[in-house]
Amino acid sequence: MSGLPTLGDLDWAPALDRPELLAAPVRDALRAWAAADGRVAGQVAVAEIDPDHADTATLNDVHGLPPEASANCVVVAGRRGDVERVAACVVTATTFADVNTRVRKLLDARKASFLATDRATAESGMEYGGITPVGLPACWRVLVDARFARPDAPALMGSGVRRSKLLMPGELLCAMPGVEVVEGLGIER
Repeated sequence: MSGLPTLGDLDWAPALDRPELLAAPVRDALRAWAAADGRVAGQVAVAEIDPDHADTATLNDVHGLPPEASANCVVVAGRRGDVERVAACVVTATTFADVNTRVRKLLDARKASFLATDRATAESGMEYGGITPVGLPACWRVLVDARFARPDAPALMGSGVRRSKLLMPGELLCAMPGVEVVEGLGIER
């Protein structure tokens, strides 16, 4: 993908031109990332959506979006002794994050589970249903399924708010600072 990506019937615009459609941490992270990587300004798009359509299946149905393009972001916490480790796991909508095996081992934890919604939203500064890997707390790991590293794989994800979505080339997502690309992070449904 080169230039501003498009997908489905949504009205895409450069994300940095529409900061009102981004949660503050997402906006700030995109600005910093764009300053370090010239591709970001021209290849990260945002589209306004009906917040009632923010859930992946509904959004895909309403706007003709392929499920394999949807980058679902779930936040997981693992603990070993008194040490807690948190990671955002980004997988396609056609898979689910392998929390009990793959993620637990990556976090070097005895047990891993989804972070409570109120805690995930409070610590990320993002709305439930809009949490995205862009702009998360620096202490959280960001694990991205290797499926997004394929050439021409789009990555459609939250924008930090329920009323919009981000779209970028998957390869760009995989190149985002702090991202760890993980083979087998997502398990087929």
